[in-house]
Amino acid sequence: MIRKAVSSFVAIAAFAGLASTAAANDYTDAIQKMVDSDMRNWTQSEQVVAAVKEQNKKSANLSQSDIDSQDKKWRAETAGGDQSMINSVLGNSLSAYLKDVKNNAQGLYTEIFVMDMKGLNVGQSDVTSDYWQGDEAKWQKTYGVGPSAVLIDEVEFDDSSQTYQSQVSLAVVDPDTNQPIGAVTIGVNVEMLE
Repeated sequence: MIRKAVSSFVAIAAFAGLASTAAANDYTDAIQKMVDSDMRNWTQSEQVVAAVKEQNKKSANLSQSDIDSQDKKWRAETAGGDQSMINSVLGNSLSAYLKDVKNNAQGLYTEIFVMDMKGLNVGQSDVTSDYWQGDEAKWQKTYGVGPSAVLIDEVEFDDSSQTYQSQVSLAVVDPDTNQPIGAVTIGVNVEMLE
């Protein structure tokens, strides 16, 4: 009896996994259209490019040890207490711009954050759990690939926004050199794409 219940559970879990993958694939075309028709415009805006260029000057000489230390401080601040580092990023002009973009999307975007050439947060609409994204695909498969790189992640349930979302990441490109200078990640509420 237990073996049958376990195999039924495994079959249901496998079906749910396939359904989840199919659902993610169902949204890829709609999300790619959004990238081409909307996201590339505001992610390559003067506000985004200027902020990334400015932070790249500051982070250019950071060692991995410096990055790890900053990330550790950020993570500690997300737990409470002193939040001076988080507040300095959330309070900058790029974060204000990203909050406006998110608000104007009327629930379609669940989060937006921009990263520099090291994968460090430059600005964000909402607090991220970590400061360094450089060890994650969202930065590696965009900034690290080239100016036209786009990564559309699988659909997952996001606890903070209570929505099913796909994270979409793009390279931020310097218009003068056509080279990546950073990356941006946008959480897309796929339920609003139906």
